[in-house]
Amino acid sequence: MKKTSLFVLMAFILSSAVIDATAQKMNLNGKWKADVSKSSVVSNNPFLVRIDVKISGDSIFTERYYDIGDGQTYPFTENLTLDGKEHDITVYDMPRKTTAIWSEDEGMLKLVSSMSTYGGSGPADFVSKETWKVAEDGKILTISFANTMNGSDSEGSFVMTRAE
Repeated sequence: MKKTSLFVLMAFILSSAVIDATAQKMNLNGKWKADVSKSSVVSNNPFLVRIDVKISGDSIFTERYYDIGDGQTYPFTENLTLDGKEHDITVYDMPRKTTAIWSEDEGMLKLVSSMSTYGGSGPADFVSKETWKVAEDGKILTISFANTMNGSDSEGSFVMTRAE
């Protein structure tokens, strides 16, 4: 009887932990819109104005919308696994490599991407490290970033509010 009770208790604890971890990841799901007044705007860099997120199992699908300063939005989609595996896509003729890792103990998503760009001064690699964290109330997503390009570093954050 004690073994059965112990087994049931352990199964309950483990299933609660799995449900809690999944709920934290699911908290990212939805449409998020930039709160420009709270975000760090880095001059001459695209600004993330909206991101749609769908987490399913161990993968994340995003559709990002950037404004490059001309008032138009430029979207691209990305489908990643949350296990750190590198994924390759092409964004407007530029190759992009991205990894995503869900850190359950920290309750955050970490993305690292590199994109090869070709400008007036020749080819360059743009490297971005992002940390995504949702506020406890589930209404604010903060995407902190550290970017490097041609030896120049920039840091900041996009503060996003739930759009739906």
